[in-house]
Amino acid sequence: MTTTIRRAIIPAAGLGSRLLPLTKATPKEMLPVGDKPVIEHTVRELVASGVTDITIVVSGGKSLIQDHFRPNPALVEQLRADGKNDYADAVEEVGELSRAGHITYLDQHGPYGNGTPVLNAARHFGDEPVLVLWPDDVFVARIPRAQQLTKAYEAVGSPVLALMPMDPADARRYGVPVVQEDQGAGLLRISGLVEKPEPQDAPSAYAAIGGYVITPGIVEELREQTRRWYEHRSGEIYLTDAINAHAGAHPVYGQVIQGSWYDTGDPLAYLTAQFASALADPEYGPHLRRLARELSGPGTEGRGGGV
Repeated sequence: MTTTIRRAIIPAAGLGSRLLPLTKATPKEMLPVGDKPVIEHTVRELVASGVTDITIVVSGGKSLIQDHFRPNPALVEQLRADGKNDYADAVEEVGELSRAGHITYLDQHGPYGNGTPVLNAARHFGDEPVLVLWPDDVFVARIPRAQQLTKAYEAVGSPVLALMPMDPADARRYGVPVVQEDQGAGLLRISGLVEKPEPQDAPSAYAAIGGYVITPGIVEELREQTRRWYEHRSGEIYLTDAINAHAGAHPVYGQVIQGSWYDTGDPLAYLTAQFASALADPEYGPHLRRLARELSGPGTEGRGGGV
């Protein structure tokens, strides 16, 4: 019987350079999607999946993340005194997420690359498996993505990557898994990932998208990569490289996630996530659909301008 996953890492130390100047003063993880910052969607997903120990790896200038999740009794008290109980409840509930997820923060140290924050946090977890979710992804699913990954891990006891079907023409945007065996129910045995291949060279029609269950073997590969980096001071530390190295001698799996995925890492993707979230809102969706029809109707060419 495999261990139920209770720990998770959210790497949130990136610069958000693809969203500049929007992210010059505001961390990309704090940009809103709907009525919540994008990182709150990730935290809520983890808490809903039974995770009780979340480490958010941050860098300088990310104090807004801590401020957002920190309980604020004074604000709650003021809102209740003003009769704004709905707002008070909402603020209180965000603070409760910090307790339910036992959120702790860790400053990132080490070489550049997305494997470094994972190693920074995972070195404290011993032999436990751990979930890794990026904070610029939003998943809308009946069963949370993290729960789907956990279920797959409990079935195989090995590292698991979140996968989604992709249009082969988009292969150069993703890590594409090399599939060895389809085990049914969306669970695939894989032998590694090919990073951003040309469409004709893509080894499968799936993309690896921002969700992992990693095991101590992958952490050891990250540790070895980092050791070599300090010897030669070149390149970056990537989680994908550690997964590929581990897959050379150990089983690794991909789980095709059931649900909708929205990336928020670049301007178009961020606007798409905002638009989809707004349309799905029962209060705002009907108004925005009506507005979209009006703006796309005859005689609207050239309409627009600043707001």
